[in-house]
Amino acid sequence: MGPPEDRSNLHTSLINSLGSASDGSPASLFQVIGVLHLLVSLGIVLAVDKYLNMAFVAAAIKFPSALFGMFCIFSVLIILDTAVPAAAAAVMSFFEPALLFIQRWLPLFYVPSLVVLPLSVKDIPAASGVKICLIVAVGWLASLCVAGFTAIAVRKMVKTEMTDAEPMSKPSPFSAVELCVWIGVFVASFGAAFLYPTLLGTSARTCLPFLLASTVLGYMIGSGLPAGLKKVFHPIICCALSADLAAFAYGYVSKCGFDPVLGYYLTNAASNPGAGDVLMGFLGSVILSFAFSMFKQRKLVKRHAAEIFTSVTIATLFSLYSTAFAGRLLQLEPTLTISIIPRCITVALALSIVSLFEGANSSLTAAVVVVTGLIGANFVQAVLDKLQLRDPIARGIATASSAHGLGTAALSAKEPEALPFCAIAYALTGIFGSIICSVPVVRQSLLAIAG
Repeated sequence: MGPPEDRSNLHTSLINSLGSASDGSPASLFQVIGVLHLLVSLGIVLAVDKYLNMAFVAAAIKFPSALFGMFCIFSVLIILDTAVPAAAAAVMSFFEPALLFIQRWLPLFYVPSLVVLPLSVKDIPAASGVKICLIVAVGWLASLCVAGFTAIAVRKMVKTEMTDAEPMSKPSPFSAVELCVWIGVFVASFGAAFLYPTLLGTSARTCLPFLLASTVLGYMIGSGLPAGLKKVFHPIICCALSADLAAFAYGYVSKCGFDPVLGYYLTNAASNPGAGDVLMGFLGSVILSFAFSMFKQRKLVKRHAAEIFTSVTIATLFSLYSTAFAGRLLQLEPTLTISIIPRCITVALALSIVSLFEGANSSLTAAVVVVTGLIGANFVQAVLDKLQLRDPIARGIATASSAHGLGTAALSAKEPEALPFCAIAYALTGIFGSIICSVPVVRQSLLAIAG
C-alpha cells in the first residue's frame, strides 16, 4: 500500500486527473487508472445511497436511509478493524478517491437552495423574513456559546490530555485546465439551449448543462479569491450568484423570464432533473462519507468521548428547542418555525428531518442552513477569540455544532488542529438531531412549542 504520504499524493492525483488531458505517456495512463478508480468508488457510494433510499421508501420507513447506511458502513469497518485490520485499511484506501471528491465539491451540494432562494421566499411575508433572520443570527451565536462552554466544562472535569489526531487528506486545488473545460461546457451548452430550447427533451434537461457549469465555475472562481475577500464574499455566495446570473441571462435572451429558469434549476422531479437536482443528489453520499471520517478518527472519539458526546448532545437539543421557542416568542408562523428548526444541522440531514413534519418548507430549510453556515464561516474565529475559547477541542466542537460544514471548512483552513473535532461534531450533530427527531414524542413536543 505504501506509506501514508504516498497514498495521499496518489489520491490527490486521482482528483486532478479529472481535469487533465491524456497524451499516451505512463503518467497519463496512471491518470486514466486514477479516474477509473474514482468513478468506481464514487459509483458504489452513490448506488448504495440510491438503493437504500428506494428500499426505505418501499417499506414506508421515515428514518433517513443514508443515516442507516452510514451506521452500517461504520459498523462493518469497526468489525473488520477488529478481525482483519488490513482489510479495513484496504476498504478505506479504496474509497479514499470518492471521499476526497465529496470533500472537494462539498459546498456545491449546498448551493441549489441558495440559487432558488428568490422562489423560496416569494410567499414569505417581509416581517416573517426579518424574524427568521434574527433567529438564525442570534441562534448561531447562542449555539456556539452552548457547545463551546459545555466542551470546556467537561474538559475541566475529565482532564484528558490532548494527543495528535489522524492526518486528514486534503483535496487538490482547481487547475487552469478544469476551468477552461467548464467554460467550454458553459458556452457550448448555453448556445445550444438558446438555439434549441428542448434539445434534450425538456427545458429543464436542456438548461441543465449550462446551469451546472455556471454553478461549478462560480465555485472555482470564488475558491480562488484572496483570503480577505472571501470573508465577505464566500465561495458559496459567488457560486450561487454565478448560477443566478446565468439563469437571468438565459431568461432574458430567450424571453422566458428569470423565475421559470430558476424552476428548471431545481425541479424536485426525478424524471425531469435540473442542475440543482443533480447536485443535491450527492447529499446522501455526504452522509455515508461520515462513516469513513468517524472511523478514521475512532481513537480520538474514544479518547475524548466525554467532551464530544456531551457537548454535541446538549448543543443539538438546545438548537432544536431554542429555535422552536424563539419562533413562538416572535410569533413566527408555526410552519416557518418548523422549517428552520434544524438550522445547525447539515443540509443533507436537515432536509430529512423536516420531511418528518407536515407542511414544512424544505427550500427554506436548506436556505436557512446554508445561511447559518455562511455566518459561521465569516465570524466564527473572531467570536471564538472574543469568548476566549482557546482549546482546539472546544473550538472545533463549537464551530461544527453551530455552523456545520461551512463553518468547519473556514475554521480548519486556519486551525488544522481543530479539524478532527470539527469533522466528528459535524457528523454527530446531524446524526443525533436526526435520531431524536425520528422519535414521535420529540416531534410532538417541538410542534407544541412552535405553536
